[in-house]
Parts: sequence; structure tokens; C-alpha cells
Amino acid sequence: MRAVTLAAVFLAWSANAEAGVDESVLKQLVPTGTLRVGIAYAPRPTPVFVTKDAAGEVRGVPRDIGAALAKSLGVPVEYIVKATTGELTDACSSGAIDIGFMPADDERRKRVDFSPPYFVIESTYLAAGTTGIKLLADVDRPDITVVGINGSTTIRAAGRSLKSAKIVAAKSVDEAMEMMKSGGAQAFALTHDSLPALQNQLPGSRILDGAFQTTDVAIAVQKEKPAALSYVKDFVTGAKTSGIVRKAFDDAGLKGLAIPQ
Repeated sequence: MRAVTLAAVFLAWSANAEAGVDESVLKQLVPTGTLRVGIAYAPRPTPVFVTKDAAGEVRGVPRDIGAALAKSLGVPVEYIVKATTGELTDACSSGAIDIGFMPADDERRKRVDFSPPYFVIESTYLAAGTTGIKLLADVDRPDITVVGINGSTTIRAAGRSLKSAKIVAAKSVDEAMEMMKSGGAQAFALTHDSLPALQNQLPGSRILDGAFQTTDVAIAVQKEKPAALSYVKDFVTGAKTSGIVRKAFDDAGLKGLAIPQ
């Protein structure tokens, strides 16, 4: 089995060398011969998260961009789905995946390297209607519990900005929304683009104007892989110019979101 696997990898590298992809890129970015794309799941599509269709297939922006990157390399693609972007950071750092789609904050930059951004997110709160919260500043009260996604950029930023409110971590968006519905949390810290669909599940809730953090969303690669990083950087820049990223957003129903240049 190992001989077959190594032979397949060699053939993939050879084919890509003929197509103009440097062998050092393939060795660093696709060490198994298949591009292992790490993506996180949520109930609704966002620039960061994918959804699943009735057959269990993933759909969304990261999936489409990952597929385009694999095509540019001339290799097969495998999607590895996690519940949170924190899990993706761990997987990318360890080499369990080749690339991961996630917000690029200072903590993550210590562990992985990033492409240019394909989106810029604004983090805010979904506030329960019973709280009387109308402004970002209103969240920071001793009687307020804020839920965020474990290991996420957003929960770290909320922790830095809040002094009086209690912060709790959920393992997934679904778990966080259950806490909001049950009254276990009164505010949900998440990216603004993710909240409209969730607001519909919580009658009377309010998405707060403004942002307590803005963060680039990008493709992560394992550190100490300069050829892989250079290729991914060039790919993202080209994908924004060529319309690949725009099409991925439009196909996911995110036509109103802007792509950074």
C-alpha cells in the first residue's frame, strides 16, 4: 500500500512539474499527493464556514476556493471538516491538514502563516431581546453572559474588550444558539456576516451596530514552508482578481459582501 501511495504522489508531482508547478511547492503544500483542505462547519454559509447539503456534501466559500487551489496545483482535494476554526488551527499547525480557512489574528500568526485576506470580518454581538442591550458598550455588565465559539478569534477579542460580563465558550454555533434560547447566555459574540440568519432563530434579538474587532480571513499554511506559502499567496491574489473568490461568495448566497483588493 505504501509503495502505491508513494507512486501516486510521484506521478502527481511529475504531472505538476510539467504544468509549471515547482516541485518544492508540491512537496511542501501537497505532501500526500492530495490537497487536504481544512474547513469549519456552521448551520449557515459564511466566508469562513461551510454548510452540508442533504447528501452530506459540504458547500460554501472555503470549499470552492479550496477546490480552485487544488485545480491550480493539478491534484485531488480532500475536505476535512471541523466544528471550529480553533480545531483547524491545531490541525494546520501539526500538519494534519495542508491548508485551513480561518480568521488571521495575532495568536494564530504565532502558529501558522497566512495568505492575503479574501475577506475582512467585523465581530459584534447578537443580543437577546430581554436584555435591553442596544449598544456594544451595553454588553459589558455583570449580569450579562456572553457566549463565543471555543478557540475562535472572536471570543479572544471579546475577552480582551469585556471587563464585567462573564464569557463562556461553546463547542459550536448550534451549542451557542441553544444557550441563547435557554437563557444561559444573553449575548453571542460572532462575525457580523454570520448573525442575520441566526437572528431569525431568536425572536426579539438585536444585532448590534459597529464592531469590537475587525479581522482578516485568509488561508493558513503550516509554518516553515516558504514555497507553499508563496504559492498560496499568489493564488489568493490571483483568485480575487480573476473572479474566483467573487463567484464563490455569490454561489453561497453572499452577493452583498465585499471582497478586499
